[in-house]
Amino acid sequence: MTGGAGWATVRGYDEGWRVMGRRTAWWHGGRPLAILATVLCATVALPGWPAAAAETGTPKPYAFAQDATTVPGATGTTDAVRLEPGRTYRSSLGKDGKLYYRLELDATSNAYIAATAVPRPGATVAYSDGVKVSVQDGNSGSCSSSTTAHFGPSQSPHPIAAWASREIGPGKYACQTAGTYYVVVERTAAPASSASPPSSPDAWDLELSYVSEPRLKKAGSTSAPETWNSASPEALQGDARPRRGGAGFTTAGALAQGVWKDGISPGQTLFYKVPVDWGQQFSATAELGSSSGGEGFMGTALVMSLYNPVRGLVTDAGAGYDGSQRSAALDPLPPVAYDNRYAFNDRTGGMRFAGSYYLVVHLAAQVADKFGDGPFGLTLRVRVYGAAQAGPAYAGRAVPRGVFDSATGDSVPSTGGMVAAASGGSDDGTTMKLVAVGGIGTGTVLVLALGVWTVAARRRATPRGW
Repeated sequence: MTGGAGWATVRGYDEGWRVMGRRTAWWHGGRPLAILATVLCATVALPGWPAAAAETGTPKPYAFAQDATTVPGATGTTDAVRLEPGRTYRSSLGKDGKLYYRLELDATSNAYIAATAVPRPGATVAYSDGVKVSVQDGNSGSCSSSTTAHFGPSQSPHPIAAWASREIGPGKYACQTAGTYYVVVERTAAPASSASPPSSPDAWDLELSYVSEPRLKKAGSTSAPETWNSASPEALQGDARPRRGGAGFTTAGALAQGVWKDGISPGQTLFYKVPVDWGQQFSATAELGSSSGGEGFMGTALVMSLYNPVRGLVTDAGAGYDGSQRSAALDPLPPVAYDNRYAFNDRTGGMRFAGSYYLVVHLAAQVADKFGDGPFGLTLRVRVYGAAQAGPAYAGRAVPRGVFDSATGDSVPSTGGMVAAASGGSDDGTTMKLVAVGGIGTGTVLVLALGVWTVAARRRATPRGW
């Protein structure tokens, strides 16, 4: 109702509310039930709303950032388009493609570039197909170790992200001066074999994000912490609360510590974000519910990946599926610390920022062949533990601003997002139920609805003709 065209009328009343698009019009003498309908119409399409009130089943396409700027990738450095920090871009990467984008960097800030590759619907991908990202100087020298993201054993097309950086500081010997640098994005693939069908030649869509991190006011340690609590935390228990995952990084559903449930269909990828502060540790388990029918086995059906605030892959976990419930858990991760960047492995090095960490869950498209189209039940057990600590003293601000703050993004409902607050005592269908929601936009709609309802009540109390 919030996005449809035309008038939507509450049935059963000659007078009440009408909703057209996102505008609400009162045409005379509204009833309390109509107000409830108006509020619900304004909330069911909110990002992150519980699955019971959101569409599930058919996988939605990747949700690119609404403010993303479309840019062409150049086949050489001469015509490379300049990227600006804090911005998000859209581009396209052809098969066997290798694209260049330009950076103008100072001698004090760290630059992080992430490329999210999104195969077109119906594409075929192989185990080793992937996207590689690197940052190079004018002499083709790499500024850091390039990273490559693969589709892996599921061989199921879904969004994957790889990242690269130019970092300033002690122990960093390459690319330390101000100047022009280049982001290189390329597709990787292994020769087709009888065990793996050839990949589709179609181009992949790209989403590029660029984050700038300021230097520290005072240089500190140049080695990663040697000891930390690596014991697996006790799994969370309790009733799962509904929470809807987004279709991309920018629409990720906000989660806090707790047990959450959603629905996921074969071929679908769901995005969630969890605020993690300096000094805190993060753990997560994804559970795929049992199927009501079908048979067979898939070695890797469910994949859960963790990305840091600049969309750098930290770690992932997978689970097979035979129709019975299965789970995948992330290995223990270190507390978030600035010095983690000096570690030699991605699982530690990726936990270098406070901010929103992205939990990305994909269910292989091939699950539908054995167990149907779903959706299947998905349970997430998310834990954030350890005392929050003061962050590093930066000499400036990150771009975009707030990207390394733990309290970023949408508010997280503490009671599942929907609570029945009060009811009247009549049995004539006019029982009033208030809906408490955890979003600013919905709260505004509720306040406005109640305000106009008050005016309507006063009008009903006034003799007609006045």
